[in-house]
This record gives sequence, C-alpha cells and structure tokens, in this order.
Amino acid sequence: MSFKLTKKPSSKKKRPLKDNAQADILHKLGLEAYSTRQLDSASVSNINTWTLEDKQPLELKDLPNTFLRRLWLLSEDARSTCCQTQLDPFNEDGKQPEGKLGSSEEKTTNAINPLDLVTSVFMSADPFLQQEIAVRMTQCKFAVPLVLPNADPEKPSQFLLWPLRAVLGQWRSTNGRVQNGNLASTPLPIISCIKLGHCSVSKSQVLNYVLTGLKSSKNTFIHKGMDGGQVPRRLSNGLVELGWYLPTGDIDRDIYQAPFVISNLRGDASNHERCLKLLCQTSSALIIFCGDFKEKEKQLLESCKAMASKLILIDVYGTEGEENTTMEYSGQSLQECLWLPKESVLSGSTLSEEEVANKLCEILKSWVPDSLKPITLEAAAKLAFDIGLNVDESPVCKKAMATVEEILKGLDEGSVEFQQKQLPLQGHLWHRLAEIDKEESKLRKSEKETEPQLQEEKKDILAELKRYKMTPAMKIFIDTLLTKDKIQRTYFLTWLKLRLQLHQTEKLNSFPESQTENLEHEADISVDSDSFWTDSEEETEEQPVNNEGSDVVQCCKTTQEEEQHLHNTENATEHLESTPDLLYSNKEQLHIKDSCEVAKALHSQSLESKTYNLGIEHFFREMGLIFELTHMSGSQNVLRLPKLAVDLLLHGVPLELMDGDASNIPLCWLGSIFTELNHSLRQEKLRTRVLTILGSHDARNAEVLSGLFGVKLQEGWKRTNRGVYMAVLSLPDDCRKDLDCDLLLLLDVEGLGLASGGIEMDMLIHDNMMATVAIALSDVLLQNISPHAGKEIETTFKVMVSSLLRSKECGVFPVCNRLVQDEGLDAVLQASQLRHVCKMLQTEDKGDINNHHALNTSSTTFVKGPWPNMSLSETVDKQYTNDVLKLKETLFGALKRCSTKTKESDFIGELSQVWDAVKSDSFSISLQNINVALVFSLLCTEFSQWEDGLREHMEDWLTGATTKIIATKALDGTTQDALLNELKKEAQEEVKSEVHKLKSKAESYLMSEENLKMNSETFMPMLLSNMNKLQERVSEEVKQKLEAITESHCSLSQIEKFEILLKGEQEFKLAALVETSKSTNILLQDQELEEEFESVWKKMLSGFDFRPSESDDISSRVAEVLRQNLISRGLQKHMEKLDVIGQKQPSSFQVCDEHFGYRSRLKHMLEDNNMQQKLEAQKVANKIIEEYKRFSATKCSLPADFSESYITELLEMIENGLREKSLEIRSAFEVDLKIHVCNAACQDFQKLHDRFGKDKELLTYISETKNRYAAEFIYQFRKRDQCQRVAQAFISMVIKPLVLAYINQSLGINIAKEIEDKAKQYQSPHAFHQSILEDLINEDCFESFEQYLLFYEDYRLTKIHDTVVAHLAASTSLGKLKQQRLGEVVGKIAAAVSQTTEGASGVLSDTKPLLERVCLTLEKDANINVEKEFLNGPLFSITTDWDCFVKCLVELLATMRLGLSQEFNQNVNVLEALDDLPTLPQDHLLQIVRGCDKRCPLCKAPCDEKELDHEIHSSLLHRPKGILPHDICSPFQLSSSETSEDSYGEFMVCKNLPLQDKNWSDVSDDLSSQKANNYWRYVLVRFREKFAAKHKQELAKFPEDWMKITREEALDGLKKVFGRK
Repeated sequence: MSFKLTKKPSSKKKRPLKDNAQADILHKLGLEAYSTRQLDSASVSNINTWTLEDKQPLELKDLPNTFLRRLWLLSEDARSTCCQTQLDPFNEDGKQPEGKLGSSEEKTTNAINPLDLVTSVFMSADPFLQQEIAVRMTQCKFAVPLVLPNADPEKPSQFLLWPLRAVLGQWRSTNGRVQNGNLASTPLPIISCIKLGHCSVSKSQVLNYVLTGLKSSKNTFIHKGMDGGQVPRRLSNGLVELGWYLPTGDIDRDIYQAPFVISNLRGDASNHERCLKLLCQTSSALIIFCGDFKEKEKQLLESCKAMASKLILIDVYGTEGEENTTMEYSGQSLQECLWLPKESVLSGSTLSEEEVANKLCEILKSWVPDSLKPITLEAAAKLAFDIGLNVDESPVCKKAMATVEEILKGLDEGSVEFQQKQLPLQGHLWHRLAEIDKEESKLRKSEKETEPQLQEEKKDILAELKRYKMTPAMKIFIDTLLTKDKIQRTYFLTWLKLRLQLHQTEKLNSFPESQTENLEHEADISVDSDSFWTDSEEETEEQPVNNEGSDVVQCCKTTQEEEQHLHNTENATEHLESTPDLLYSNKEQLHIKDSCEVAKALHSQSLESKTYNLGIEHFFREMGLIFELTHMSGSQNVLRLPKLAVDLLLHGVPLELMDGDASNIPLCWLGSIFTELNHSLRQEKLRTRVLTILGSHDARNAEVLSGLFGVKLQEGWKRTNRGVYMAVLSLPDDCRKDLDCDLLLLLDVEGLGLASGGIEMDMLIHDNMMATVAIALSDVLLQNISPHAGKEIETTFKVMVSSLLRSKECGVFPVCNRLVQDEGLDAVLQASQLRHVCKMLQTEDKGDINNHHALNTSSTTFVKGPWPNMSLSETVDKQYTNDVLKLKETLFGALKRCSTKTKESDFIGELSQVWDAVKSDSFSISLQNINVALVFSLLCTEFSQWEDGLREHMEDWLTGATTKIIATKALDGTTQDALLNELKKEAQEEVKSEVHKLKSKAESYLMSEENLKMNSETFMPMLLSNMNKLQERVSEEVKQKLEAITESHCSLSQIEKFEILLKGEQEFKLAALVETSKSTNILLQDQELEEEFESVWKKMLSGFDFRPSESDDISSRVAEVLRQNLISRGLQKHMEKLDVIGQKQPSSFQVCDEHFGYRSRLKHMLEDNNMQQKLEAQKVANKIIEEYKRFSATKCSLPADFSESYITELLEMIENGLREKSLEIRSAFEVDLKIHVCNAACQDFQKLHDRFGKDKELLTYISETKNRYAAEFIYQFRKRDQCQRVAQAFISMVIKPLVLAYINQSLGINIAKEIEDKAKQYQSPHAFHQSILEDLINEDCFESFEQYLLFYEDYRLTKIHDTVVAHLAASTSLGKLKQQRLGEVVGKIAAAVSQTTEGASGVLSDTKPLLERVCLTLEKDANINVEKEFLNGPLFSITTDWDCFVKCLVELLATMRLGLSQEFNQNVNVLEALDDLPTLPQDHLLQIVRGCDKRCPLCKAPCDEKELDHEIHSSLLHRPKGILPHDICSPFQLSSSETSEDSYGEFMVCKNLPLQDKNWSDVSDDLSSQKANNYWRYVLVRFREKFAAKHKQELAKFPEDWMKITREEALDGLKKVFGRK
C-alpha cells in the first residue's frame, strides 16, 4: 500500500495559524514567525556557536533559544522553563513575584509546561533541524517526539520518521555481543503507555522508573514533579514520545536483557483515538493507566484488547481519597468486565509510583526478550498513514532517498568493489601520481633533473586519467547536487550519509563475534549528530567560473604542458554526459601497468581491510578529482563544481583539503573554490583565522568540533580514510570586531594512527604529512588527547611532536591548547609533555615581548565528554556543559590574541607553500623520522626541570642577598644604590654561570643518546636560544626582586622613622590636652580628639623628610604605547609624527584636506558637499575628545599613579569611536587624532604622576594605617586622663544593672506579703473562693458569673492581678521598698570597693584586674551575682592611678544612688513597674490560693480542701443543672409537680459523685445542706432568662419558695457552707 505523504512546506509559505491556544503558546515563545517559515539549522548556529556562557532566560520568548543552546551543550537542564524573573526572590519594588501575579490562573498564563516548549520547537523546526534535535535529545536521554500534534487542532497529527533516521544506538547483550542499529529501521519491541481519565499517579514518572530504575534521577519523560511540569499542557496533548532502553551487557547495571522502546501518549487517550489506534496496532505490549471507567472508556478498552498483542491494565481509580477504591462498571470489576486474566490487571489505587513501576518491571523482565514481537518505526509509519496521520517524509524526501539508492547500486557487493567501479579516480593511479609528484619535488629540492622515465610515467598516468568517463554513481551524485531545489539536495546528502552509515552498521553486525571484539574500538557506531544545513532561499542563476589567468592555473603550472598536450591530442568533450560505463579505455598499457604495479598492490591492500567503509567524503573527493584532472578540458558542469562546493561549504558541508590516503592535495580544485568563495562573499581578500584540532583517530576530533561549534565534519574514527577536512564559519558582526576576521576555518585531521592495512612506515609518513600541513596553516591548535592508551596513542603523540618541529621550521607556530578527555595518568602525562614541547618551541621566538602566541603556552582543559563512548546507554557527565563553555572561552581567547597579526590571508598561497615544503620533505627532521619526537619531548621535559632547578638556585641566592640589603643603612641613598647595583651585577653573573652549566649539561645530554646526537644540529641551536631567553628572563626577574627587596627595606626604615617622630608629636599633644582637661574639667569627646590628632597628622606629613622625588617624564612611555598600536594596525608609515608627543600643541583639533583621499575629495567636490564631509569628521573628532576629557577626569580622581594601560584604553576608545561613524577618511586622520589626544594625555597624566612621584609606598602605607594611629592616640589619652569615662562605663554597664536587679529581685514577694497581711481572703484557697462568690453576687453581673463558671482559672488570676494593682495604686509602699533595697546594695558595693583598695594607695595599676576583684568581693561577701563579661575588651584595661580612679568611682556611685532615689520617689506607672519585676506578686499570691487545682468531673466546681496532700477531693459548693453549658450536662427543667423541697436532688448534677469518680466525696443531700445552697437557687432565679438564652433552652420553671430567696439569704447560705470548714 502506498503512502499519501504530506508535502514538506519548504520554500512555499505555510498559512498562518488561527487564533487558538496553540497559536497563543507559539506567540508567547516568540515562534509565531516560524509558523510560515520554519526554523532551520543555520539560524540555530548563531545561538550556539558564539555563546560562551549559559545565560538564564529572562522571559518566555528566550526559552526556545535557551533550549536549543543547552541541548547542543547536552545539558540536563535543556528542557527547563524557569526564567530569571521567576528565580529572583524579590522584584524591584521588594515584593515577591506572587504578590504581583495575583490569581493562580494569571500565574499559569505566565508559565509554560516544558513539554509545550519541546513541542513548539519541533513544530517550528524544519525536518533537518528536527533531526539534529532528536539526535541530541537521545544523547541527553530525553524522550523524542514520534507523533507531533498539529498546531491546527482540526488537522491530523504528524508521524515523525525522518528525525529518527539519524538516531543510532549501540547495545550489548549479556553474552557480550555488541549490536549497532539505526533505531528507525531496527526491529525492536514497542511498549506503549496511555491513560484514560484522570489519575494522580504520574504515568511519566512511572515510565522513568521503568526505564532507568528506582534509584536513578534521570527524567527521560517530563512529569509533573519537575519544574514547570505542574503547568497545564496547552500544546502537547496528543504528543507521542519515545524512550529507548539499551542494555550495556553489565549484569549489575542492566535492568532488562534486551533493548526495547517505550512510547508515551500525552493526555487522555480517549481524546486522541487515531494515536490510540496506532499504538494498539504497533505495540508489542500496551499499558493502560485507567482512572475512569464509563461507557466510552469501556468501548475503548475493549477495542484496545482486541488490537493489542499484550495488555496491562493499571487501575488508578480512587487515588485521591475516594471511599470506593475499586473501579466497577454495572457491578463488575475491570477484570470481569473485560474478561482479562488476573495478572493483566494491577491495582494502583493504594500503590506509590515506585511500587507501580516495580511491578511493571517484574512483568517486563518476564516478557523481554522472548515474549514481545519487534517492529520497526518504518513499518509503524505505514500504519500511521493508513490510520489517517500525516507522515513527515514528503515526495521530495522520497525522491532524494530513491536517488541515493540508485547511486548505491552495487554497494552490497562490497565497499571496495563499489569504490573501484564507481569512484575510480581515487584509485592506484591517483596514489601513484602523488608519489611521482613528491619524488619530483625532492629532486627539485636537491637541484637534480627529473628522470625521463619518471616524466614519461607521469604523462602516461595523466593521459589515462584524462580518458576518464563519468561513472553512473558520480553522474547522478553531481547532477543531484546541481539541482536548484536545495531542500532535495539536503535530503539527498543527509540520506546518503545515513545510508552509508547504515550499511556500515549492517556490515559490522554481520562480523563474527571474535572479529567484532577486535574491531570494536575502530568501528564503534553510536549517535551521529550530522545532518547538513539547508537553505530555503531560491538559488540565483548560476554562472560558469572563468579560471583563465587565475591563481588556480598557477597552482598546477608544473603540469600545464602535459595537460595542454593531452587536451590538443585527445577528444576531451566526453565527460559528464557521455557513457556512464566504466573507467578507462586502455588499462592494459604495459608501460603504466609495470610502473604502477606496486602502487596498485599497496592501494588494493589498504582497501582489503575488513573495517574499510565507504563514506560520503569519498564522493566529494571524487568530485574534486574530476575537476582537478579534467577542468582544463571539462564541460560546463565541471566548471560549475567550484561554485557548487562553495555553496555546500557555506551551508555546512565540509571540504577535504588533503587526501590523507594518497597524501595529495588537489591545489587547482581548492584554488578555484577559494576564488569562488571570495567572489560569493563579494570580497577580494578574506580575513581568516584557522583553528585546527589534532588527535588520534579514536579521539573523536569531529565530534569535539561539533560539540564546540555545531559543525558537521567527517567522522574518520568510524571509517578507514585519512584526510584533512575544513568547515567554514562566517562570523557575526560583533565577533568580527573582536577577532578581526571574516571567516573562521576549522580544520580536522582524521585518521592519525589508524592502521588501514598498508605498510606501517607509509602510514606514518602520511600521518606526518597531514599533521604538518594542518599545523603550519593554523593560528590556534587544539591538541586532542584521547582517553585510550596504547601504541596508537604513542604513535600519534610522536606525529604531533615531530609535526610541531616541522611547523616551526616553516616559520609559523600556532597558539597551542590541550583538550584532555580523561584525567588518567597516561593522558595527564601526555598533556604535560606536550606543554613542555610547545613551551620550548614557542619561547624560541626572536624576543618579541608583544608576541601573544608566546604568552599562552600552558592552556590545558579537562573535558569528560560523551565522545569516548557514544552509546545511548551512557549518560553525559554533569560537568560537560561547563567544561565545554570553558574550553570555548579559552579557544576564543586564543583567537583574539591572534588578532595582533591580522592580515588579509592568502590561504591557498600559504597552503601551496607549505605543501611544497612537505612534498619535498625539506625539513631537518624528515617525514620518516618520528622516533626523534619522543627524544625531543624528553629533552623538553628535562629542560623544564633544569629551568625549575635554576629558579630554585636563584631563590636561595636571593635569601643571602636579602640579608645583605637589610644589614645596610636604608636611608643612606648612596650606599643603598651602590649595594643594589653590585647585587644586580652579581645576580647577572650568577645566572650566567648557572646557565653556562646548563649549556654544558645540555651538550652532554645531546651526546648521551644516538637519536639526540644525530639531531644535535637541530636541537642545540633551539636549546641555546631557549637558554639565552631563560637567562634573560631569570636575570630580569631577579633584578626586579632585588629592587623590590631594596624598596621594601627603605620603606620599612622610613616607616620606622615616621612612627618615632609621630610618637614624639603625640606625646607633646597629649600632655597639653591632659593639662587643659585638668584645668577646665571638660571631658573631651572622640570627635574632638580626632580633630586634635588630625592637626598632629598634617604637621607630620608637611614636615617629614620623604625621599627625593623619582618622578619621570611619561612622554616616552605614552609614545611607546602609541608606537606599538600603530604597528599592530599596519600604520608604520606615520611613525615620524610621534616626535611631537610631549610637546605643546594647539588646544583644538582641526580636520584638514590631507585627512581625505584624492578620490574622496574629488567625489565630494563634484557632489558639492565637500564642506559637509569635513564637518562630519570634525564632529566625530570633537565627540572623541570630549569623551577623552571625561576619561581623564575619572582617572585623575583615582588614588593611583599613572599606568600605560590608561593609554591603551584611550586608543581603544578612539578606534571604537571611529568605527561608529562610517567616514571616507585616510589613515592619517586616525593617526593625527590619536597623537592629539595622547599629547593632551601627557599633560594631564603628568600632573597625576607628579603627585605620586614621592615615596608612593610609604604614603600608601601610612594613609592606610592612619586610622590605627588615630585609635592609638585616643587610647593613650583615655589611659591617662579618662578615669572618669572608665568609671562611668563601669557604673553604667556593670553596677547600675546590678543595683536594679538587686532591688527588683525580692520586690514582688514583699508586695505579695503586704497584700496577704491586709486581705484575709488570701490566707487560704476556700477563703479566696468564698470571697470570689461574695463579690460575684454583690456585683450582680451575669457576665462575671459566666466568666467564673466557664473560665475559672483566668477569672481567678484576673481578680488577683486587680488586687495587686489596686494595692500599689493606693499606697506608697513600692517606692519605700525600692529605697530600702537601694540603700542596702549601695552599701555593699561601697564596702567591696573599700576592701579592694586596701594596700593599693598611689599604685599605678591596670583597672581591669582591680574591677574584677570588686566584682568577686560582691559575689563572695554580699552574695550578689555580677555580669563580668562586660569587663572583657580594651575599654577597662587602662593603667592609671588607682586612688584617682576609686575617687571617681565613689562619686559616680553616689550620683547614681541619688538619681535612682529621685526616680523612685516619682509617680510611676504601676503596670510598667510590675513588668520589670523578675517575680510578680500575683504569681506568689496565686500559689497561696490556688489549692490543688482539681475540678469536679461533673460540674467543674473547684476543690476546696486546705491540705495539699489530700487524697479525696471535695467542693463546698457544687454547681447545679441549668447553670452549666448544655455540652456539660443535660438541660434542667422542673415540672409543676416537682415543686417540693425534695426536688433538690434532681436539681444537683453531682449526685452520686463517687460513682463517677472515686477520688471525689459525695455531695451532702440533707435538708440543712440543701437549704444552705440558697446561693445557687438565688443565682438561677435571678438570671434565669439569661441562662436560658445563653444555653438556648426554654425558660426554666422554679418552685415558688425559690423565687422568694433574697440576696442576704443567699449570702447567709454561702457563709454557712464555708463556715463548716
């Protein structure tokens, strides 16, 4: 059955979305524009490539970019929807965000579910970006969309097959067999999960546990427990996601024995019946979370049961607290209704998510691998189409895929046979031609003539190659690439790449297990992130490239005569359109066969490797060779190939610079491409930077560059080919300014150390050639150190080192950085050795201190990336994202440093020059010699140890020199200078002597080994140069240290002198202040003392003899900075103008004619606006000068001396100002403006420098310590004349709190005793109770009765408190008590002071120990607790005359007593006074009257027993019915017949009380007792209406005699009751 696939809307615009919830989500995320034109990979590159930090999104519209950026960094937080505003705890107005959002509904509208974010990005992306996203999501172990809901809910969903075709996986069974597979075409069991109705159990979280285990925190599926997962989904309902389980073969780690797929349908399945039907038909097992079971659900379940192979039903009904936790339909359970076996129904109502997952795991373990039927996603796509879903693979895609299959006809016979038939140009003839070219280069180098036989062989080979006729595969390949449909072209390239990888996978899986194990590290297939970018714009009309007279012809000038001869003698018009059949017309020519026999044999041997695999790069290599060998006589299509290559290059398809298998470079082909590149970018010369990654074939160079920059290079580690590949990145405008270049060229050297079946030495030579070429072209080199150890890694290390040596011979050397993928010992040692090698080679520069390349020699970054093991079973390291960003920052920093050597690059010229040197092997270390690399690395390591030893020796020497410096008189300038000069000479001689020893050691070392001896002529000059540099550096460092030590010694001596003089001045001032204070009796404040110290300080600074000024003229320093700036910008021709720096100049800058070129002036004269041009330039100059003035004012206000960095900043400011305005000016304008501003800076900054011309370090030090000197001054004054303040502090901080505490300590008890003596009711509990009852009846207030009955304890406490307040308010006892206590405690303090001063008269002593003795005396003799912690600190540690201090102390003590006494005599607030008491009088009274606190269990009457230890409780007056609340006793009602006196028994609640509680005595029921209870009868009658209303009862009817009881009778009865006690 054929598919009816939806056509991919590529170049045609889609209709805009209708206004609905889906459109609203896309609008909030800023993706509404992509509903008509889709997001592609090219637009994503700017998001990821140039980002050096993981910025938090600020708003919802930032989320798509953040998602893509983090996904490309493989961050586990990629799907997070948290924005910065949501993370801030407080907003600008200090309110929390919730306070501003308002309702929960409004909060929801300002948030988004992570699943909606993923869905919206997929909806907005084109198929190729979807494919890249899918690959990276699987690397992050995220679920990948399979069925994407349509943004228009009225249209069917889309089945995504194309994105999943690029997802490759690797798994290992328990027997150790490694399997590789494309997860779209590999048959795997699919276990689908859906839900019906609502359930609180998170289905997705259960699936996460099923996939990764209960202990794992990995969230494959987004669930409501994640950030943002609680936000309602608005776009992703109906989405079907896939998650893979791939076993690793580790029994301890693996949960299941075989791989399978879990699909997850989002939302209620009853609303997505097409998706439900698809899952039922394609699934090996169906898991249904059933939260509802009505007629519709029943029908769906029956349908699922009929279609699904296996069914598991999880009953999650009633999980939110319903009583019925079992789902039923018409009285039948799920199992009975659906006729399901018992084991197919799980009850999840009472289980947690972990428990549900655990049960599912047990079931799946029994099913996997034998009981589940596998299916491919390709087959599922056919079923999806039949059901009515759209499938994403459009007719254009299918056409491209069919074209690929047509090209690859015959591939099943074998990759080697296919290449020999369809890609013949890269066969043995091309290899032999490369060898001949190298032999000719070597002969030219040795100035020998080329052998005639060699020339004849070359002509014959070229003639044979010229007779090449396009093979069917290449004809289709090129024709497809030349199509104007860029979408089809991208589909074609992507599928060709994937199809070849699939073939490679199938071949690897077909190997016997033993061979698989041997080849596993060479053919390890995993996730591949490659898919080429597409361009949705229509291609402009293509024009043929005219190469006549171009640099391309010059690249091949050595073979032009032969090519011209062949062009004139043979019919060269049949190329692309002629016969599609095989290779050559005359293979049997004997003169070729004999000469090429060896090359053919070697080439065949290299192709016979079982791991040989064909890649898309072989097709591009063949295309380049077609142009290289036939362009002189080629057809129109051949001449269009360079433009095609440029178009592909600019859209992400890499270009092969060097065929590493043949060790040849097609210079004509590359030259034409770069010529066309300049033309395409409309630039005659391009400014380029070259960044190269170099590492062994298993170091995953291409994957590293992909992770860093998002480019797609050929993964040589998956195949057996060698080569140098290039990707081009066009820089955005801001990066162009920073890096000062237009294009960033990324070079990837693939295949280093790869054993491909050839002769080992030849392979090593090829590796050396590739590495040497790549390094010599590089500005920045990233040395990629593989985590794998072995012979190959050692060989690659040797290739790296030897290539670095040859690159140095070429006169170029890149900035070297190292990427270490593992922190193992081998990798760290290799990185350390490479660092030593690079340092040796870089420091062997000609002494240019501004060479930034030489300043960055030790940058090593550790990144534990996903490259060593790309299996989907392995998780990405959590630090990977931060490490990659750190590495990118390092690389961009290195590229910035290279901007100092910017020039318009002639990349092809440099490549041609390097290639000539490599072909001729014109190096002192030949391409065959790699053993010297290890020897040289050991030499570099040895040299590093020598350097460390030299530095240690000079440190020891500096120790002795420091002793000599300190022993001299620092302030004797002549002696100090003489000693310093002598030590500098001695240091220079010492370093020279030590380096001379090192040179002798180096000579001996070079002669100690044969390899070193053989290369001593190369190494010795390098070593000597490094040692000379080392001598200069160490000598300069030691001199600087000597100057610093001398300066430090002088400064310390100056400080010592300053402190002596300052102390003398302070002594004089302190004496005067003490005398003034004594005569005026005025206590000086701290501010006054600080002012006195300031006068001393100013006098010292003005009179101190600083060292002579060492201020110099800064003009030369300014001129030098400006000189280096002009050199870096290529403006050396204006150097003579620098002579005016430092001289007087006009105050204003004037623009003149010479600032404009002749053409510019002529143009503006003709346009009659020449004056306008000058005015614009003058405005720019004036603006820059005004900006300088602000800059100068800011710098001069800083407490710092002049620095050359000021001029550097100033020059950058001028350059930025000139960039802002586009002016047609000459470089003279820039130079004159810089000179004018720098001249002004000389005058302004000279004044600044003069201010700091004196002893800067001394001034800085004493300024920083001024506060300490001031504090010492105040302290000395306090120590001599502030006994008063110390005594006052002691009184206020220690004595007064002690006195107040002593007074208040027993005041509360004393007040209580006074009240107890005056008020008899406070003598016993029953007296107090009687008093309360009397007060209640006298008060005649129902509310008071209510408080008493219901809240007895609170009422009792209130009565006591009111009594205390009334007592204190009516008497003066409080003041008398305080006065009495005050006199007692002051007397004790005076006695303690007197006792402490005995024998201490006239003694100068520290006050602190004496005051502590006073405190101890108070504690011991007076039993007063003193807080001595206040005595800690310097305040009380003053040495003074003790008699004077005691006098002050006694006076202040008397003053304090007088003040407190007056305070006590004043009227005080009683409540405030009570709050200050530690023991409240009401608390004491309560203890007297509270009794045992037991209450009657029936009527709640208090116990009135006097003895506290009684066992039986009794109450004198129990409470009756009707007076208590209805919840305590039943309502009271007397009928008309119950009017006798005997009815009192019914009236009482507590009758037969012992039966209720044996700890209570019975209520007396005799008549006298009853008559004595007239109290409660009176209360009931008096407040009967209020009791009835309060208790919400009918009005009670009482006996007539009760109505006649008076208040006096009630009180009399009360007295009779309490009188019995």
